[in-house]
Amino acid sequence: MKFVRAYIEVTNVCGLSCSFCPPKLQPTVTMEPAFFESVLTQLRGYTDEVALHVMGDPMVLSNLSRYLDIAHRLGFKVMITTSGFYLDPSRRAAVFHPAVRQVNVSINSFNKNSVSRTFEAYLDPVLALCDEKLAGEDDFFINLRLWNLDDAHSETGFNEILFERLENHFSLENGFIASQIRGGRQGIRLASKVLLHFDRYFEWPSLKNPVAGDGYCHGLSRQIAILSDGRVVPCCLDGEGVIDLGNLHVTNLDRILTSERSSAILEGFARGIAHEELCRKCSYKERFKKEQT
Repeated sequence: MKFVRAYIEVTNVCGLSCSFCPPKLQPTVTMEPAFFESVLTQLRGYTDEVALHVMGDPMVLSNLSRYLDIAHRLGFKVMITTSGFYLDPSRRAAVFHPAVRQVNVSINSFNKNSVSRTFEAYLDPVLALCDEKLAGEDDFFINLRLWNLDDAHSETGFNEILFERLENHFSLENGFIASQIRGGRQGIRLASKVLLHFDRYFEWPSLKNPVAGDGYCHGLSRQIAILSDGRVVPCCLDGEGVIDLGNLHVTNLDRILTSERSSAILEGFARGIAHEELCRKCSYKERFKKEQT
């Protein structure tokens, strides 16, 4: 069993309340560095890459560099996903760590929150991060995520303002970004290893959702997630730990991944069957249909 990456929620604190995210129901927990090291030690052999994100924002941590030091020492590459609200100079310095492979900034976090910060005050640190990366020729990717391309949640006005600012900043032709949009998941190059990444909104899985049926998912085949309290779940969309496969505070990862429940989930997806109720009520797996044809 080899995963493309493992998602590790070093904290479930994000500090925002985005309308496209479910409300946080779990107690506030930040994973201790010592336990984080234990988690990574158990992941060796299963993956070479970890993403420090499920529901929380790792950039809220003042000691993020300590976690990155541990990952680097154990040979892991790290992906950081952030709202972009915590990229002041002292915090963004942490992402220039040699362990970091990619930084994802969820740009549509800005207009999906009731915040007093202006758009300029929000975007300036994001662009400063890009500029510092380009000036230093640092070898990691920055993905500016704009996952709002669908008719039901049209963000045309916000996107037009953003596109104009990005085109001016990166010396791109006026109208270039809009001319490149194809309507689906894609990335547009703004500069060397700086991309504007598009996708559609998605519905978070919930036991309250209508049944979406069977299908295929990457859970337990290409990815796994460990929540901040140590619970192991099949994928990064189970932020509430509904499919609790076991807790690394009490059970080792090898035993969790070879359990009867884990095996049933993995074997079910291989046959296009959603074994768990939450998986049957998750519409995100519709995006993987092409991989099964």
